Amino acid sequence: MNGLKLKRLFRRTIMMALALLAVLYCVFPFYYAVLTSLKSGTALFEVTYWPTSFSLANYRAVFTEQPFGRNILNSVVVSTVVVFLSLAVGLLAAYALGRVRFLGRRPMLLSILATSMFPQVAVLSGMFELVRFFGLYNQLSSLCLTMPFTIWVLTTFMRELPMELEEAARLDGAGLWLMLRRILLPLAMPAVVTTGLLALIMAWNEFLFALTFTVTNDRRTVPVAIAMLGGASEHELPWGNIMAASVVVTVPLIVLVLIFQGRIVSGLTQGAVKG
Repeated sequence: MNGLKLKRLFRRTIMMALALLAVLYCVFPFYYAVLTSLKSGTALFEVTYWPTSFSLANYRAVFTEQPFGRNILNSVVVSTVVVFLSLAVGLLAAYALGRVRFLGRRPMLLSILATSMFPQVAVLSGMFELVRFFGLYNQLSSLCLTMPFTIWVLTTFMRELPMELEEAARLDGAGLWLMLRRILLPLAMPAVVTTGLLALIMAWNEFLFALTFTVTNDRRTVPVAIAMLGGASEHELPWGNIMAASVVVTVPLIVLVLIFQGRIVSGLTQGAVKG
């Protein structure tokens, strides 16, 4: 009996150690970025793992030396529009692809998946021609294109919802929009929140399209604005400003994940239909 307890204790210790290492591996880069952002002068190049100085000069410089506040606003606008467009189009398309049988449904779904797998550089030239043709060059609207990966994620979740709920709603006289709004959408809320967060993170961190489709500082989003900081060589780069800007744009994502983590729960439909 004691041997069994020792084995369980050993396993728990190993699992806790592995979990601690994983957390340390993920958190340490951000922690070191925060430390570096609070340094100035030659202290930026000193390797320290504990706070040795506290200065907000880098944060003040980020907002006074360039229109970084406008860049943050651009990212907020683009990310918000992308999330709403992605979810609106994704939910309707996911319902059709996941619950309605029609000719060509499988090839269409596979084409959406294939498009999601393409690297951005593979479609960059074609996207640039479309943006220029529609007169969206150097406009925030060029960055607000719906991402097809949301359709695939929501379609997979829609397929798992019980058909009995939809049939019962139709027998009670509910129309398509009422059924989507009152029944399917609340049940699919975990997938909606998760997909929305993924779309938000992708739009917030998107770099290649933002770099290609915008050219002026007042139209750039935060990833491009951070990349444009600095001098002609790496020795002239203001590492303190770069780290401060990185911390500023990372904190909102961390806060959003902490706020909505309780909603990202699977299995809310369990027990909805009882046989």
